[in-house]
Amino acid sequence: MEKMLNIKINGMPCSVPYGTTILEAARQLGIEIPTLCFLKEMNEIGACRFCVVEVKGARSLVAACVYPIEREGTEIFTNSERVRRARKTTLELILSTHSRKCLTCIRSGNCELQKLCHEYGVSEADKYDGDTPVYELDESAAHMVRDNNKCILCRRCVAACNNQAISVIGANARGIDTHIGSAFELPLGDTSCISCGQCIVNCPVGAIYEKDDTEKVFEAISDPTKYVVVQAAPAVRATLGECFGLPVGTDVTGKMFAALRRLGFDKVFDTNFGADLTIMEEANELLSRVKNGGVLPMITSCSPGWIKYCEHYYPTELDHLSTCKSPMQMQGAIIKTYFAEKMNLDPKDIVSVAIMPCTAKKFECGRDDENGSGYPDVDFVLTTRELGRMINSASINFAMLPDEDCDAPLGQGTGAAVIFGTTGGVMEAALRTAAEVITGESLADPEFKEVRGMEGVKEASYTLGGTEIKVAVASGTKNAKTLMEKVKDGTADYTFIEIMGCPGGCINGGGQPVQSATVRNFTDLKSLRAAALYRNDENRPLRKSHESEDIKTVYAEFLGEPNSHKAHELLHTSYTPRPMFKK
Repeated sequence: MEKMLNIKINGMPCSVPYGTTILEAARQLGIEIPTLCFLKEMNEIGACRFCVVEVKGARSLVAACVYPIEREGTEIFTNSERVRRARKTTLELILSTHSRKCLTCIRSGNCELQKLCHEYGVSEADKYDGDTPVYELDESAAHMVRDNNKCILCRRCVAACNNQAISVIGANARGIDTHIGSAFELPLGDTSCISCGQCIVNCPVGAIYEKDDTEKVFEAISDPTKYVVVQAAPAVRATLGECFGLPVGTDVTGKMFAALRRLGFDKVFDTNFGADLTIMEEANELLSRVKNGGVLPMITSCSPGWIKYCEHYYPTELDHLSTCKSPMQMQGAIIKTYFAEKMNLDPKDIVSVAIMPCTAKKFECGRDDENGSGYPDVDFVLTTRELGRMINSASINFAMLPDEDCDAPLGQGTGAAVIFGTTGGVMEAALRTAAEVITGESLADPEFKEVRGMEGVKEASYTLGGTEIKVAVASGTKNAKTLMEKVKDGTADYTFIEIMGCPGGCINGGGQPVQSATVRNFTDLKSLRAAALYRNDENRPLRKSHESEDIKTVYAEFLGEPNSHKAHELLHTSYTPRPMFKK
């Protein structure tokens, strides 16, 4: 039986299990102890000392995030004068080596350090001024910029990278020279970074941020010689509202389309079309491999962070990857070919923009073999955050927008496409189509709930038309490693594997709205966001990719059939082994 201890926090009694941290105990009484370095189950190191509290009888202040309560009658004070003075001093010391260009910082207004300085009345920014190292920006990666002048050495980015089993960054040097960097001080772009952006969404300040392409997109929209088309990914509709203060898990599909139209895009499409197209190609590729003795298990190719991870860490297993492009790239290819023909447009005059939950998409759009029309399938990728900033800079009142539909003919999407945004969604969408193709019968219930949920690795087995289909799903590259080791040693007896580069899938992508550590630690962001996509799926009249009339039309008028020669030219791609480090 769990041992309970009776304690007092700020004079208020409560009972907690033995070993509970002071941070967790205080929350039971509605007391939020502020933190900077702490990330639950990921960065519990007590390094920044901002969460210090006073424990009666203890000689020094203790870090609430890691201090366990192990004594009956423990008395704790979280807001005493001594505590507040210590926290304020900590903030002043952090600011002594911190670039204070707050007005131009991308995180201004959403910076945890800025918020705490305001709350603790820190105005003497130069109180502890001394020798301050100056760092050049690292802009070597395709997707992000690192500004160590703003780094507070909380190591949350390091923990996020380690949690992905990538570990290409860490603390270099010592003392005043300590900074976050890669081995041998290599630029990030010369390492095996997979561009997942988990470091960005976990950074409390503006030390890491995505490369911003919003001005380039505004310029394209203003250019009368360009026809600017935009597509928005499934996961974006479940998170964009957070940029405007709406509750986590709010589905803003209609307002998103309305905002994009008001920004001036010539056509507003839904990447759900591309997702349905991906299922048609991927499901048929899987069936072909099963029937013709192809390489199994086949592994999904929708997540560019995962693809880059496989190219770096498992280059001998690339034949297991589906050759299908991601939904974003498929849609981009169709925009510059099929749509261009229908609209009598020259593909060189089309600017293809994609709104994505993912920083790795910025890398993906520049990959080789991603130019079905002879021009890049996608010209610019904007993250959910970048779209939020565009909407604000255009003075669009997002909350007041009416719900609008996207444009035809690349607008209709099924429920199967919507759930692409969460872990297990691609697998479930593929199973919905594969099951009906194999059995020749309509599914009474299109849901495959065994592959749903936020577990790192999920397994299931289905018998379809007398054929056993064993599947596995992983999200986050640390969990991908678990499956890939089985694939590598030949013990993976699966038919089909889905892997997403980010934990939880696209709803937790590196391009999603930044939430503070308090929210990340104690709110199930992934489940709330995923629930919005599943509700969207349930409310759609069509829930299987092969039922989409737009998909049927594009095959009838243009592609012929799934996996046709033309489909392979436009919708499939290739992969290449990548070195761990560039020399």
